Amino acid sequence: METIPGVFVRITDRYKETDHVAYMYKQQGKYVPVTYRQLREDVEAYAAMLRKIGVEPGDRVGILSENRYEWVLTDFATLLVGGIDVPMFPTLTAKQIAYILNHSQAVCCAVSTLHQLQKVLSVMDDLEYLESIILFDNASEESPEGEGVGSHQHISVYSLHSFLAQGQKIIEGQDKTKMIQDYLSYSRPEEVCTIIYTSGTTGTPKGVMLTHHNILSNVNAALEVIKVHDTDIFLSYLPMCHSYERTTGFYAAFISGATVAFAESLDTVRTNLQEVRPTLMTSVPQLFERVRNGIYARMANQSWYRQRLFEWAITVGLRRVMELEHRGSASISTELQYRLADRLVFSKIRRATGGRLRLFVSGGGPLSADVNRFFWAIGLPILEGYGLTEASPVLTVNRIDDNEFGTVGTPLPGVEVRIDENGEILAKGPNIMRGYWRDPEATAQAIDSEGWLHTGDVGEWTKRGHLKITDRLKNIIVTSGGKNVAPQVVESVILRLPFVSQVVVLGDGRPFCIALIVPHEENLRTLLQQHGVEANRAFQHLCADPKVHEIIQRELEHAQRELAKYERVRRFALLEEPFTVENGLLTPTLKPRRKQISERYAPVIERLYADLMV
Repeated sequence: METIPGVFVRITDRYKETDHVAYMYKQQGKYVPVTYRQLREDVEAYAAMLRKIGVEPGDRVGILSENRYEWVLTDFATLLVGGIDVPMFPTLTAKQIAYILNHSQAVCCAVSTLHQLQKVLSVMDDLEYLESIILFDNASEESPEGEGVGSHQHISVYSLHSFLAQGQKIIEGQDKTKMIQDYLSYSRPEEVCTIIYTSGTTGTPKGVMLTHHNILSNVNAALEVIKVHDTDIFLSYLPMCHSYERTTGFYAAFISGATVAFAESLDTVRTNLQEVRPTLMTSVPQLFERVRNGIYARMANQSWYRQRLFEWAITVGLRRVMELEHRGSASISTELQYRLADRLVFSKIRRATGGRLRLFVSGGGPLSADVNRFFWAIGLPILEGYGLTEASPVLTVNRIDDNEFGTVGTPLPGVEVRIDENGEILAKGPNIMRGYWRDPEATAQAIDSEGWLHTGDVGEWTKRGHLKITDRLKNIIVTSGGKNVAPQVVESVILRLPFVSQVVVLGDGRPFCIALIVPHEENLRTLLQQHGVEANRAFQHLCADPKVHEIIQRELEHAQRELAKYERVRRFALLEEPFTVENGLLTPTLKPRRKQISERYAPVIERLYADLMV
């Protein structure tokens, strides 16, 4: 069994005599490459300085940053000196940051920008253990040069630029072989290497303790079923502070010798795709839904001929997918038509992703089977998987040669999954967490005496042996009539409508279900034009127009026709403001915060239920 520092040394040794690129980041409008050799040098210098400022094996080091090269450096350097890193979402408030730093008893914290630095400094009087802060961005000109960029009461603040320069001086003339051997002796496979605080939808965040072996067993199992090569290029935009991207988009790529390019932001992913031209990408359902809706919106503005050509191509593509799904092969006629559709339509769509993508991996939430089939139809297969932070995180995933739409695939090698009498999914394996940091009671609730992790998710097995997630136990709606409704199932049906950008279904303890819908503005206007309704008005006027509501009500009724009557949304509201991380209505992993949404829109919800006959 290896440790992550052991893997780091092994992989960088493999490429140290080459110019093989490990990472790429945007600087002054261009992507700058970093070789594995440069990565090794930077991490060694960083580690030397961490030791100098007093970071000892077992100490916790916070990382408060967006995805960037310095995030990677901090992670590898912290683990190399035997530390335990504590990654945090950069969207957290100062109060939330203070809680995590105090609860984890972090002695050091790396921050990306002056904005993040100010958040930490604003609560420094509340920080019980923090001694040092490392700032990634260059400090202001008036900051003194030398060891750091200043001190704030008991906390020293260092510039990473000077930090690395001093680290290089420390290791000059040292026996690097002995230095590395010393570093590798600081950690063991069974020891905790990271504490990841789960965002959750309610309650106080819990610190998930993952060991080196937890993570590496998960990485190696995932690489058995999804092959990654050192010629592959990843585009990384999901937060590496979350276990999904960290395991799949960071460590799996690194161990394979692949190149990871950092997207500038979620808003620039479309542009970065064309610049980087990745071959692999991890993502969440929200991106796929946005991309598909965007394709349909652009086609709505094309000529009559192009629209008909697109519709024909999609029909052919979906027919081919269905034939492969049900028969294992497509007919000669379908294959011939598909080749023509691919040349005339699909190849041009794929060009917008750089033209080299061979597959996506989707996690973090349920992916609509219709959306998935659409991407397979256009030649961009998506492998949907399932997991949670407590499992390092991957439990199951579909395979290229064994994919079943609407499911999250089969367990990874070495991972056991079963469903108990309540329908809850349980998991066991080398990837299951050590427990929750400083919370033995929560640990005992999550992992039973036989070692099974209780996921809190509800699922079932298909005839083909694939796992299908039906809902979260705590999210199940129980109507006042005693009917159980899985809101994610209803939401997935509504999200198939192109004019729906986001939706949350509510109704616990109520006579029926309602929906809060954030419309896709451009697609909504297109729908209204098709119905002869004036669409060139302010968005807020459209959302409030009873005529618009009548049209959408008919669309909803048609979309929900296969749902049980008690599952169907009977009333809805159109919201102008989307659910975002910034406004507190999405978790950092882009899941809806149902409790906060219910509180924010309580008056709207009450109006939807007022004066209605059940």
